[in-house]
Amino acid sequence: MLNRTSKKVVTRAAASANSNLGGRAYLLNPHVNKGTAYTIEERMALGIHGLLPPAVFDMDSQLERLKNQYEYEASDLARYSFLMALYERNETLFYRLVQSDVKKYMPIIYTPTVGLACQKFGAIFRRPRGLFITIHDKGHIASILDNWPETDVRAIVVTDGERILGLGDLGCQGMGIPIGKLALYTACAGIRPDMTLPIQIDVGTNNKDLLEDPMYPGIKLPRVQGKEYEEFIEEFMQAVTHKWGKQVLIQFEDFGNHNAFKLLRKYKNRYLTFNDDIQGTAACAVAGLLATSRITGKPISEEKFLFLGAGEAGLGVANLLVLLLRDMGVSPADAYKKIWLFDIDGLITSNRMDLDPLQIKFAHDHESVKTFEDAVDSLKPSAIIGLAGAGRKFTPSILKKMADNHERPIIFALSNPTSRAECTSEDAYNYTKGQCVFACGSPMNSVTVNGQEFVPGQGNNVYIFPGVALACILTGATTINDRAFLIAAQRVASELSEEEVSKGAVYPDLDRIREISEKVAIDVAKYLFDAELATYRPEPHNVADWIRSKTWHPEYQSMIRADYANLFDKTSSRPESLLKRVDLTKAPFLPKIEDSEKQQNSSN
Repeated sequence: MLNRTSKKVVTRAAASANSNLGGRAYLLNPHVNKGTAYTIEERMALGIHGLLPPAVFDMDSQLERLKNQYEYEASDLARYSFLMALYERNETLFYRLVQSDVKKYMPIIYTPTVGLACQKFGAIFRRPRGLFITIHDKGHIASILDNWPETDVRAIVVTDGERILGLGDLGCQGMGIPIGKLALYTACAGIRPDMTLPIQIDVGTNNKDLLEDPMYPGIKLPRVQGKEYEEFIEEFMQAVTHKWGKQVLIQFEDFGNHNAFKLLRKYKNRYLTFNDDIQGTAACAVAGLLATSRITGKPISEEKFLFLGAGEAGLGVANLLVLLLRDMGVSPADAYKKIWLFDIDGLITSNRMDLDPLQIKFAHDHESVKTFEDAVDSLKPSAIIGLAGAGRKFTPSILKKMADNHERPIIFALSNPTSRAECTSEDAYNYTKGQCVFACGSPMNSVTVNGQEFVPGQGNNVYIFPGVALACILTGATTINDRAFLIAAQRVASELSEEEVSKGAVYPDLDRIREISEKVAIDVAKYLFDAELATYRPEPHNVADWIRSKTWHPEYQSMIRADYANLFDKTSSRPESLLKRVDLTKAPFLPKIEDSEKQQNSSN
């Protein structure tokens, strides 16, 4: 522990180092850094004249340079590192680049490349981002949160790294997932990046390879479980909401099945929280299933579903599907009977004694079935949905049987990353002779069968969680429930165009993700107001216009006041009094610049 004298020494040294940075602090802050786009006036006013090459480039020129540099990267992992380096030095330009071609860059900053980036996290680590809170910090989590420089955090994505995509326990290296998710919060829904916070909870890992890896950046001990783990999470939830308020959104991501459901049940009615692997995946899958009826010509209430995977993703989809079927007039008993689950131990039936309480309602009377193909033979489902992350389990034989049994079988291979998908788009379309309605979790190629092109829909949760998060943040929601996610799913399904339907797609083009996220936010916000889950007052007269006025766009802001610009003397330096105060009055939910300045002054 530091004594009072040593604390003073550290404080003085830190202050001295900060003062020596001078104008460079602007270049090192990704929230405000514009790089070569700083004007000559801004460079002199901020004290950075001479710290940059003399030419001034606008954002379009910077963007062109970046796109050219990006193409020289030799692998997807190198491209990921390139984009993350840009993210760490110039957020505005990063988001402008991503938004210029979401379909191109999203597979790099998120699935499937983010999975590889997490596996290699220790080797490619360059600069810390977000907060790392370990089990050793138990009892002191509040002080760790105080180290975060932003005063108004509205959205947190947190993981404990136990079940990263379909890759398993990656421990501390799971941090790439919260970073990637929050990047999509901003890129797809316009949530201000400085209002978001990725958090990695490190309670150890049971991955022996990581424990023996000298480059592993996390704590090296077996995963803490049980009472100590639950007390740690409880302290975390209380500390977060004490610091940033009850209306801070906390998204749980990639927790192990045994903890994911338990934490969701415990906190969903106490805090503004959701689990994207359960509720986001459910909404995305249900959106795709809703859209299949436009291709098959029959409502999904007439389909019979067999799930490969009965964990958090599979159960999440199954439960939301029951809610939808009940809305369509199907009785609760009949809705459950339409859904069958298959896990690592076989078909979930009423005679099994090893079931989780959440699986029991989907356990039907049937003889034991140990292989997925036998389950297909026995049940003859019209839809098979893969969410187990177990790899190529939808074999050519199974795909052929699906086409033999049904005119338009539904085949959703939704596991991520691509290596864990249940089948490829080529296999699905070719072995069913183009009969199937197919969707995948990661990007896959279009396929031509008998002269017709089929475009696989990518069932990515990005259709759901950014818009839902935006609605929660803007409305000041107190909690979020499954009905809100069903509303999001229905909006996504309705956005599918007739041209997309003609090509067999069940999800709209990702080129429109910003527009779709906005519409999801509008519908969910209306529901939150109607359900009295929103605290924002007064309720906007026009919710759509209100939401559109609140979203953030990646555009550079002038750093000096317009009324002084024409009086600027290029031969002298600019006093601090001429720096422009950014006007945030048009977005009351955003942090005030005065608060940020007070924090900066106090830290100096």
